[in-house]
Parts: sequence; C-alpha cells; structure tokens
Amino acid sequence: MKIINNKFMQGVKKFKGAGISAGLKKSGKKDLAIIYSEEKAVVAGTFTTNRVKAACILLDIENMKNENSQAIIINSGHANACTGEQGLKDAKSINESVAKELKLSSKEVLQASTGVIGVAIPMDKMKNGIKKICSVISEEGGSDVSQAIMTTDTKTKEVTVEINIDNKNVRISGVAKGSGMIKPNMATMLSFIVTDANISKKMLQKVVKSSVENSYNMISVDGDTSTNDMSITMANGAAGNKLIDSENEEFKIFKEALDYVNVELAKKIARDGEGATKLIEVEVANAKDKETARKCAMSVVSSNLVKAALFGSDPNWGRIICAIGYSQGDFDINKVDLNFKSSLGEVSVFKKGKNINFDEKIASKIINNENVVLCINLNDGHFKATAWGCDLTYKYVEINGEYRT
Repeated sequence: MKIINNKFMQGVKKFKGAGISAGLKKSGKKDLAIIYSEEKAVVAGTFTTNRVKAACILLDIENMKNENSQAIIINSGHANACTGEQGLKDAKSINESVAKELKLSSKEVLQASTGVIGVAIPMDKMKNGIKKICSVISEEGGSDVSQAIMTTDTKTKEVTVEINIDNKNVRISGVAKGSGMIKPNMATMLSFIVTDANISKKMLQKVVKSSVENSYNMISVDGDTSTNDMSITMANGAAGNKLIDSENEEFKIFKEALDYVNVELAKKIARDGEGATKLIEVEVANAKDKETARKCAMSVVSSNLVKAALFGSDPNWGRIICAIGYSQGDFDINKVDLNFKSSLGEVSVFKKGKNINFDEKIASKIINNENVVLCINLNDGHFKATAWGCDLTYKYVEINGEYRT
C-alpha cells in the first residue's frame, strides 16, 4: 500500500467533487458539497443507531437498496432532523433537484446533512446552491468538499492511498467531518470514501461494515450519538481490475487499505475533538475475547474522569482501572498491567492488580504530549482492541455553550 497524501479524491478515476458557499451558514463559509461519479457506482454504508434519525438518513437507507448510486449531496449548518413530514419532503426535493442537474434518477442520489437539530433547510438557498455546485464539479474539487462539510471542526480530515490489484493501480480516498457529539455506534460524524476499485456491492457492504466496527465505532469524544451520522463508500470500478466478488487475496488487499483509510480518519476526528489538546489511544491486549477487549478500550476512552486527568497530565491510573472495572468486560483484575506511553517514553504504573512505585514526575512528563497511549494488558488471552479519543478541556464547554450563537 502506498500512502499518496492527505487530500481527498486525489487521482481516484472518474470521481469529481465541489464545495461552495450556498448561504446556508451565517458565517458565509463553504456549506454545500457534492461527490459525483461519472460511472455508476456500487455503494455501501452504515448509519447512526440513534432512534431519532434525520430525513436524509431515512431517505438514504431506502435509496441504498438500489444497486447503484452516482452522487452524494452534503450540506452543513442544518441537520434537517426532527422536522417532521416537511423535512422528509424537502430531502426528497433536494435529491430530485440534484438528479435533474446531473441527469440521474433521484434514487441514484444520496444525501447528508449536519448542523443544528430541529432547523429546516432553507430550500430557496439550497436549490440555488444545487444549480451552482453542479456546474462547478471537477476532479480538483476534493479539498473544497472537505471544507464544505465542516461544522465545529478546526481541521479538514482527508487521506488517499493506492494499492495494486490484478496489476491495476487502485486508489481509495476518504474525507470526514466530526469534532463533537462523538461516541461509538457512529457519532456526529460524516465519512465519505471513494474508490475506483471494481468490487461487488455484497463484498463492499461486508468490508465496510467490518471496517467501521474497528474505526469509527472505536472513537469517543463526549459520549453523545447524533441523529445524522453516516459513513458511505462508493466504488465505481474505473480502475479496471477483475471484479472482487469473494473473500480472495484481492479482497484482503482492499480491506487492509480501506481499514487504513477509515482508522486514519477516525483518529483525525478524535484528535480534533472540540477543544482537545491530545489524542488518546487505548490499547487493550491479551483479552479473553474480542468483546472484552473492545468494552475495556471504549470504557476507558469514554471516561470523562480519565479524559480530564490526561488534560492535566495527571498520571491518575486509578481512574483507568475504575473505567475497565465498569466496562462489563470479562477479566481478572489480579492479572492486569497498565503502562503510560508517548514519544517521550514509557512507564509502568500498575502491575498484576496492584499499585507499584513509579516516578510521578516522569509519568506526568510522558503524558504531557499531543499523542498519549494507555497500554492495558489483561494477561488473560490473545484478543486485542484499540480505541481513540481526546482529552476533556475547558474549551469543550465553551464551544458547546455557544454552539447556536
């Protein structure tokens, strides 16, 4: 696998994009994006587990039952969630407008929205924006897409890789947004992956589901799950490789690359948590089963007490042990070891279920770093899991206290 760069859609064959300001945001920043495949593409996705779902989610679930799609229209600023029948009517009208401009069926158009819940999309601005954006779609539009989907994000989140399948160069590129309301089982996050790989819809859905489980579903910023979260992957086959329709060697190569893209985007989301100063990585090793490893990792990375301690570079290992204790994972505390690690070094702070003597000043220095790793060894099996999150800061409260103002 070759890492191309941190730019979206870079060199992915037959994909184009655009991002513009349609006047949906008061700030005047870019707020409308489109991703377009010149060829029909198979599509797979996962959506929020929140029982309250935005109109775009309900519409996408229905449209993705079709074999192919060609466009995704995305707006930031208006969630179009909890807007009743009018919200669903507006979502359908948006798809119809995009389809008309691009000469597609409305069922070939997918849609994403992000922003304030309960606020309807201003349809006059949206329809004018659709006309404008469909006229400026280009192969160089990926970076504009990444900017237009942002809300409280401070940085764009993009990555592109290249692999070789069947002697063909295949690219996979992803873009995401997410900064707050981030919790496992999808979060206030949008993720869009485009690839020119030739893969069946069945195999694409299989690999996407697995990849999301180990990436976006293993991050937590603040424990909230939103109404609009989704991850959509489009594959248009333009690379010309032999169709991947089984779990063969080519499927494994594709999966490894897709996993890399999704994990990188997930880490970028976690690091850009609202007000965050640190990326926290929790590695759980040697668990009795996969479920225990995942539960322990997510429990620690989701703990506000752990996150607050790491913001202050306080090596308070008790909060971490407490978090795995209520994780409902199956482990024996008398076997558990815990180390703190960063680029500044590594220190053992807890061993075989007991406190040990360690230099707190050294430990504090190690975790006073932009990237902190909490290494938890359960010493009870061979399963592992990794979760990502961020510290909890004063800035988080400020951002969310002023979100609608």
